[in-house]
Amino acid sequence: MPRHGKRYRKDVENVERDTPIPLQAALEKVKKFSQTKFDQSVELVMHLGIDPRQADQLVRGSVSLPHGIGATKRVIAFCSDDKIDACKSAGALEAGGADLVKKIEGGWMDFDVAVASPDMMKVISKLGRVLGPRGLMPSPKAGTVNKDVEQAVKEYAAGKVEFRNDNGGNIHAVVGKQSFSAEKLTENAQHFIETIEKMKPTAAKGQYIKKISVSATMSPGVQVQH
Repeated sequence: MPRHGKRYRKDVENVERDTPIPLQAALEKVKKFSQTKFDQSVELVMHLGIDPRQADQLVRGSVSLPHGIGATKRVIAFCSDDKIDACKSAGALEAGGADLVKKIEGGWMDFDVAVASPDMMKVISKLGRVLGPRGLMPSPKAGTVNKDVEQAVKEYAAGKVEFRNDNGGNIHAVVGKQSFSAEKLTENAQHFIETIEKMKPTAAKGQYIKKISVSATMSPGVQVQH
């Protein structure tokens, strides 16, 4: 098992791991955890009562949080030539069609999110093997394929959150920074939780949200009442 440092062990002493507490109280506790040299991200994890092996029970999408997440993302846009300038003005690091595809095929991967207009999907289909395994292939389900590609660039550049359940049925998301006020963190986290609640697959049976916890990047988790 990995050995945790003194800071982490000290924080663990202030956590009742099997006692869920209200969301804002949990986030206030996370804010009080030991500070590091960097502003830690605050992360939320939800364990869902879904079967990840079933395609009709997958939970995937994207959401803009009320107060952002305190970070920007490097976004590229696959778009027609007449939208290149608009996408770059909206915050795209690179924008274009066939030329951008060629650049990525050549090994360039210095971006965090790729968005595309629907008409570009045929052009970028050849990148599936490159971008797919990295979770970077534009997808309608993830919200990264959008007719209003300029707006999509703006949202993702500002830190729009993408989410997708893992093989254990868990959803992970950053909901802000440790420097955020507890109120802003709570509003962000509540908005995210409500988004997931509304996305319950019709095929999922029994209890949908089984567990929620919050933590900072280098802190223990705190269970949340739900």
